[in-house]
Amino acid sequence: MSSPSVSPNRTNPTVPLPLDANAPFTIEQKQYLEGFFAGLNQSIPFVAQTPSGHLTADPDSNLPNQASPTCHGTPVEDLSREELWKYEENPLDVWDKLLAHANEDRPPAPDDLFRFKFHGLFYVAPAQDSFMLRLRIPGATLTSSQLRGLALIAADWGSGRADITTRANLQIREFQPRDIVRVLNKVQSLGMSSRGSGADNIRNITASPISGLDPEELLDVLPHAEALGHYILNSRDLYDLPRKFNVAFDNGGSISVLADTNDIGFLAVRVPEDQDLPAGVYFRIVLCGITGHRQFATDCGVLIHPHQSVAIAAAIIRVFIANGDRTDRKKARLKYLVDRWGVAKFLEETEKLLAFPLMRLPASACIPRKPIDRAGHIGIHPQSQPGLHFIGISTPVGRLPVSQMNALATIADTCGSGDLRLTVWQNLILPNIPTEHLESAKQQILAAGLNFTAGPVLSGTVACTGNQGCRFAATDTKTHAVALAHHLDERFKLTQPINLHVTGCPHSCAQHYIGDIGLLGVKVGGEEGYQVSLGGGSDQDQALARELLPAVPFTELPPILAHLFTAFLDTRIDENETFLAFTRRHSIDDLRRFAQPTSEVA
Repeated sequence: MSSPSVSPNRTNPTVPLPLDANAPFTIEQKQYLEGFFAGLNQSIPFVAQTPSGHLTADPDSNLPNQASPTCHGTPVEDLSREELWKYEENPLDVWDKLLAHANEDRPPAPDDLFRFKFHGLFYVAPAQDSFMLRLRIPGATLTSSQLRGLALIAADWGSGRADITTRANLQIREFQPRDIVRVLNKVQSLGMSSRGSGADNIRNITASPISGLDPEELLDVLPHAEALGHYILNSRDLYDLPRKFNVAFDNGGSISVLADTNDIGFLAVRVPEDQDLPAGVYFRIVLCGITGHRQFATDCGVLIHPHQSVAIAAAIIRVFIANGDRTDRKKARLKYLVDRWGVAKFLEETEKLLAFPLMRLPASACIPRKPIDRAGHIGIHPQSQPGLHFIGISTPVGRLPVSQMNALATIADTCGSGDLRLTVWQNLILPNIPTEHLESAKQQILAAGLNFTAGPVLSGTVACTGNQGCRFAATDTKTHAVALAHHLDERFKLTQPINLHVTGCPHSCAQHYIGDIGLLGVKVGGEEGYQVSLGGGSDQDQALARELLPAVPFTELPPILAHLFTAFLDTRIDENETFLAFTRRHSIDDLRRFAQPTSEVA
């Protein structure tokens, strides 16, 4: 990426940077930039191509000046603030700045705050006056030695715990600036990376958490997720996306990876005999999942051989890099490029980068997926390998203290294969436990203060960081989520899982739109509260939740949900009806009536 000869924020130190990295430019800054680019434009001759193919030198033609600086075809003067920061200085090339900030023990200015995210470092003031580190764990698999090393990082320099995220990843918090280089070097020594885990990059590549272990799976997708992760790390040009990008690989098995919430989802499917393609296992491609914008990924009609997935992902991402919006951050996700072009043109541009054609086959021609076990990420389950089991361990809302990290590493070594898996449900899995070691593993898990069982609500509860660690969040999501789940599990004897998604702001990192119960943090008269939605789901239950209540103080929420659960148990069709089905067969007015303390349920 080329750099301009003059940098607006560095040539005029009297123009202050905004204190908030997401704040708009001040009037003074806008005036400076307008003058800067006006002077720049006056010094550059104008040339543009008219629709008829002629070249014009008329600057009033409203055509882009092809003789002026551009970034991915966008005139520099039209770039958004973050794109301008990237244009000024490639975020991958700021190691000297990281060293300087560590040596001086100082936080970054807004432009470097953004660039540091390319290295997995997030300065999260004012929620916490410190850095958060987000890792990359492709396919969400790690070794016991890596977990111990991360525990040491958290103990020596961080908050004393890690947090499992909704992208089956790990975050560690409360690093001071003086320690950021030590942290990055230690991560690298563990054979891990945090590069590209934040900002305008491809986020952690997720895969079905028991891929290769699942008796119900069609394909072990873990090698494909890991391969794409390595390809990204080795491809410098894949670190300059218009906005963040999510990719998931689904093995077609018993536990969901929520592929339909990703920009690209590769879904393992089986093609039967009597189709135009040979029978066998392929990937279907779904595109443009972005639940924060209320959209699931949709099937684009393409079927591919699994070994082609990394090449196709790379082509799709490069088309997005070359053509995504660099001027408006709110319209810079993949969804908006596909909306503008249409799926057919997008696939056509993708095929131009491939040495092989894409295959077309409608989804209806593939064998339907088997049912998903919504509680399969918790508990003891047999693997496809005879005599081996995996144990899904409950770590409510992903909180994992150092003592438990070390204990889990020891259990993985003494009872298993030394490997662990993370899930998008903010819990983890110990695989490859022989039958004769199960009892020992169970006792060690309990002794560590963990469990391999959880109530139907707690087992499906996820929460974002909340206002204890994120300046965007309106509420303490993790504390509220656990308290609410315990309250409901203790009061009601439910037999089927219920997903509770608690997110602190409209960015919806906890994907509240896809929860049986979705809570979005809001302020209610100065109190912490939530917008309440019901009936969301993914995969075979795919739907966006409907708003039940626009704003409720958290203190009033437990009795409201208790009334709803009471109505569910009293009026369900039979014992097999799920809470999700109950909320979907009733109108919002009926559900609001059920939620009222005075409700009389027939």
